[in-house]
Amino acid sequence: MSLRQLARATLGYNLLVIVWGGYVRASGSGAGCGRHWPLCNGVVVPRDPAINTMIEFAHRLTSGLALVAVVWLCVAAFRATTRGHRVRRAAVQSLICIIIEALVGAGLVLLELVADNDSGLRAVYLAVHLANTFFLLAFLTLTWLWADRPDPGPQPATVPGLARLGWFTLAAILVVGVTGAITALGDTLFPAESLRAGLAQDSSPTAHFLLRLRIIHPALAIGAALGGAWVAVRAIRAVQTQLVQTAGRWLIGLFVAQVAIGVVNLVLLVPVPIQLLHLLMADLVWVAAVGMTAGLGDA
Repeated sequence: MSLRQLARATLGYNLLVIVWGGYVRASGSGAGCGRHWPLCNGVVVPRDPAINTMIEFAHRLTSGLALVAVVWLCVAAFRATTRGHRVRRAAVQSLICIIIEALVGAGLVLLELVADNDSGLRAVYLAVHLANTFFLLAFLTLTWLWADRPDPGPQPATVPGLARLGWFTLAAILVVGVTGAITALGDTLFPAESLRAGLAQDSSPTAHFLLRLRIIHPALAIGAALGGAWVAVRAIRAVQTQLVQTAGRWLIGLFVAQVAIGVVNLVLLVPVPIQLLHLLMADLVWVAAVGMTAGLGDA
């Protein structure tokens, strides 16, 4: 397996682990192993576990394998490249991010920021968790895109204005992702019986802060999608490299699909399968935007 294939496989596997983590939250199984980490209910392998314990334990196992995969990728990157190569830097940053992922996950469990906890601290932890997850995906994406390619070394971008717009697009997607993670928590903790009841619930003066984000998040998401698609169109027209062309077109299509899925998610009162699809699409939007911005910087 080449370094590029390994990096792509590691990225794909981490996407699956992230979606499974979304299912842990949506199913309320975050406390399935009790207040124990890294053990599950005080043991290495739970015996006769309940369903929520099985779900949480499976997430821990898959997350552990994700850590092993990133370590393997990092070792492979050092073996395949020379000192100072950008692939080495991206692989090491991926490793740092996945270690932080594990520590944040441990904090959620040990501080009991799971299950029915609706505190502001849990929202902060989720925001940090989502941001770090996005950084992990970004560095894995760069490792994949740069693998088996020569390092051009430091060079100024020939399209600095577009490169800056790419960075603004990434920032907007990150903000939308953070609000989306917190909104999904509100959907889990305060489910609505109907669309009308949900709107009334969200707009109530006494509404929980998690509910208020259910109004803010869609507006931010639509704005980011429109702005990001505009940047992608400009990038496609200005830069003819394969990376920018491919990533830009994917980004536009993913924005359209993500907005449509968000509408379906809202109308159907956030069923778990649509929530998970929405999460996966958000991650893919981020990956495409990272690829496009990286291409703009190298153009």
